[in-house]
Amino acid sequence: MKVFDYGKVKDPEYFADGRCPMHSDHVAYASWEEYEERNSSFRYSLDGLWKFAYAGNYAQTVPGFEQPEYDCRSWGDIRVPASIQMEGWDIPQYVNVQYPWDGREEVSPGEIPERFNPIASYVKYFTIPGHMQGKRLYLSFQGAESGLAVWMNGSFAGYSEDSFTPSDFEITPYVREGENKLAVRVFKWTSSSWCEDQDFYRFSGLHRSVYLYAVPQIHIADMRIRTLFDEGYRDAELEICIEAVLSGKASAKLTLLGSEGEIFSRTESLEEHNTFCYQVSAPRLWSAEKPNLYELRIEVWDGAGNLTECISQNVGFRKFEIKDGIMCLNGKRIVFKGVNRHEFSSKTGRVVSKEELLQDILTMKRNNINAVRTSHYPNSSELYELCDVYGLYLIAENNMESHGSWEPIERGKGEIEDVLPGDRAEWEAMMLDRVNSCYQRDKNHPSILIWSCGNESFGGSVIWHMAEQFRRLDDTRLVHYEGIFHDRRYRDSSDMESQMYSSVEAIKEFLAKDRSKPFISCEYSHAMGNSCGAMNKYTELADTDMSYQGGFIWDYIDQSIRKKNRYGEVFQAYGGDFGERPTDYTFSGNGIVYGGEREESPKMPSVKYNYQGIDVRFEGDMVHIRNKNLFTRTSEYCCMVLVEREGRQIEKTVLETDVAPLAEKAYPLPVKRRTAPGEYAVTVSFALKESTLWAEAGHEIAFGQMIYRVEGSEETHGGKIRVIHGEWNTGVQGENFSALFSNLSGGMVSCRYGGKELLETIPMPNFWRAPTDNDKGNMMPQRYAQWKIASMYLTHKPFGKPAQSEPRVEEAEDSVTVTFRYGMPVTPEAECFVAYRVFGDGTVQVKLSYAPVRELGDMPEFGMMFRLNADYEHVKWYGYGPQETYADRMQGAKLGVYKNQVKDNLAKYLVPQECGNKQGVRWAEVTDYKGRGLRFWGEELNFSALPYTPHELENARHVYELPPVHYTTVRVAKAQMGVGGDDSWGSRTHPEFLLDAGEPMEFSFFFRGI
Repeated sequence: MKVFDYGKVKDPEYFADGRCPMHSDHVAYASWEEYEERNSSFRYSLDGLWKFAYAGNYAQTVPGFEQPEYDCRSWGDIRVPASIQMEGWDIPQYVNVQYPWDGREEVSPGEIPERFNPIASYVKYFTIPGHMQGKRLYLSFQGAESGLAVWMNGSFAGYSEDSFTPSDFEITPYVREGENKLAVRVFKWTSSSWCEDQDFYRFSGLHRSVYLYAVPQIHIADMRIRTLFDEGYRDAELEICIEAVLSGKASAKLTLLGSEGEIFSRTESLEEHNTFCYQVSAPRLWSAEKPNLYELRIEVWDGAGNLTECISQNVGFRKFEIKDGIMCLNGKRIVFKGVNRHEFSSKTGRVVSKEELLQDILTMKRNNINAVRTSHYPNSSELYELCDVYGLYLIAENNMESHGSWEPIERGKGEIEDVLPGDRAEWEAMMLDRVNSCYQRDKNHPSILIWSCGNESFGGSVIWHMAEQFRRLDDTRLVHYEGIFHDRRYRDSSDMESQMYSSVEAIKEFLAKDRSKPFISCEYSHAMGNSCGAMNKYTELADTDMSYQGGFIWDYIDQSIRKKNRYGEVFQAYGGDFGERPTDYTFSGNGIVYGGEREESPKMPSVKYNYQGIDVRFEGDMVHIRNKNLFTRTSEYCCMVLVEREGRQIEKTVLETDVAPLAEKAYPLPVKRRTAPGEYAVTVSFALKESTLWAEAGHEIAFGQMIYRVEGSEETHGGKIRVIHGEWNTGVQGENFSALFSNLSGGMVSCRYGGKELLETIPMPNFWRAPTDNDKGNMMPQRYAQWKIASMYLTHKPFGKPAQSEPRVEEAEDSVTVTFRYGMPVTPEAECFVAYRVFGDGTVQVKLSYAPVRELGDMPEFGMMFRLNADYEHVKWYGYGPQETYADRMQGAKLGVYKNQVKDNLAKYLVPQECGNKQGVRWAEVTDYKGRGLRFWGEELNFSALPYTPHELENARHVYELPPVHYTTVRVAKAQMGVGGDDSWGSRTHPEFLLDAGEPMEFSFFFRGI
């Protein structure tokens, strides 16, 4: 009789004991009626409430709990599936590179933490359903983090590691009539944890479903389906390999169904090992653009003519290969427009509901994302099935990352012998087992184009053997591994050159020297906080260099957990918020969707635009349509041309297009160029003609916009004004308005319109923004700190050298100009000037000028900041939108008139930071509920209206730390530096998106009450 030995848990050569062979993830049903209801009588779910006991380490566990006579009914309850840290035991811990026990216990490979290593003991009492009694019975644990030992009625059934693939155990010899006791012990950290050092929250427990399943006397235990094409990608051979469990004669009826009906139906004799090949003429090909699926129906019959089981399996006919150094799908060069995606829920941690998973798929499809990298482990089977059906390409990643073992090498502190799995033979069997598990479960999904050995585990012979194992198992897909970038000894571990966060220039330099393999960015455009700037440079490279075949944004969703602060306010928690140490704090939030309700962040429209499959360019009265799709003609979409004059629609018409895939064609614009004065936007938009699984008809999938202006008469500002010269103040009055400038306070202290005061404080020059996550990563606050000081401590009073403290007042026939000089407390000293020109109709022209001090370098922002009462909470603007825009993240925005509330402009980034900016604003209004307030206008302003100043945003690490809202802060600027995003730990904003403060800077705009 086998017994469990806890001492082996730390041994990397002990990772499976009594576990059944891995098999395909097909589901067997007793009848087609069961299949239609998706309720297999061969399965009995054990999900729900289990009895549970928690221990901080193995020494604290309850001995003998697995024995039938030990009554666990008095234990507490826990839900399955769930991570125990989301159910009230232990705490979630977010770490990136460092191992979670670092600094707490001194352990090395071959050891595991002993003082703190939570053990979860589960017990489930259940009775075998009547219809399953007498059959061979198995338990399936779809995911357990990171190792589990299983007992059935006190008998040890087996042990398994690998947190993210199923572990099945036969329990036929151990079951009893009546009540049975299933006992499971789940270990948080095992030997395999050294190779599960992914950049994610660390959890443990039974985080995927658990079920009992029965096997009929004649049963398909495993099957492999492949589609093998001729050279012209027209006709295919469908190869079906079946591993069967038999007890006597048996046969299988195999029927292939398509949208056109039955393709073939054959009845074949079944042996233990079977290979059936069928010719299929001109099948409809599968791709992300056209996810054409066929249904293979298999009926299994015994020798007496009884139906024993039914199986339905989706089949996608497609061929993926490298041709002439280029990755091709069905003969066409593919470009991955991808994202990395963790399995993560703000509400339930590692457990993602079917609703959340479907939401992810729909969001990706609606935003032109065509590929997912399952970072960095096999995801639940439902993801792969949905990608088959909805059309998403997959890099299916094996569960391996050992970043913490080799990162010291980058710092010059480690040795290559310390790397895991590296060249260490004791880790090879475990890693090869994981490759096999990854492949066997998911091999029949057409959405998988590439297998990946894992992530960020350096190089070495073990990983090369893993790649070779993938190739032996499957010669119809490619193998990916990025880590050879750091260790070129085994460069054939990857069929493609894959790099992380290399700049576009670095990629160009690499490809100029080496085009032996196609190139992808398996992680790029690090989406931490306000980011994804200059992403278009990567997507444009994919259009111009055939060897560069796209990439995968890091990453899809913020890893944040719903939590309440001490006052009961709900917020999104990140690393460290659960008191866990060590931690990597805010680095858990890198998503293009927010963690909370999975809403799209303001970065998403730029992603959608950069990933769109149709390019629209204008040249005079012609529009050039470039169709980058591989298999879809533009005639399959509705193309509309919209003409707007300063945000108001004046014409809308259809443009009939028919551009073949990978072709380009020019069409005359079906609208005439306007001659009436004003600014015009011509938008050519492609939208779905018919509803799909993922979007309704009319959903826009691509657009381009052209702007032109017809000049008219210049704006005039009539009306008489009166200037009042006081001892300390200068007043300016006109019809319905007044302004007051203070010599003492040094600025415009009052602006009244209709008797209502509009200003809460003096408008002041502003050179600062709240640092973004990228800014912090590249030391921007340290480099630019003087600009923050300059913004906070400007003074009109003399310091350092003789200066004129009183404003200069210049009167003209139609206006009066009051100019203030401000000293900037920086080193070396600098100064700026603000001139207010007040016209008789209440219009105020503001001119900010700065004499450059070259030693100060470029600045984050150059503009003015106003503070209004918080009652002015409505914003309307004519400029780019509707989302926030920045100099390096304009893609996806359209010129138009938009409106929202001030609070809407506070993006839900995990850490408060710069947000809400609008580029190219022609005019903007900030008003109260009555429509009264201020109007700003000028020549393509940067504009924002937020509840907080940059300094208030910067001082908060969570949204709930921001002060109560008392003001609306308006910033009107000539420019703001871009947000950057090549990475978040050093890469700076690209030079062309910086403000050159080495040259004289001047900025002018207007405002008035409304």
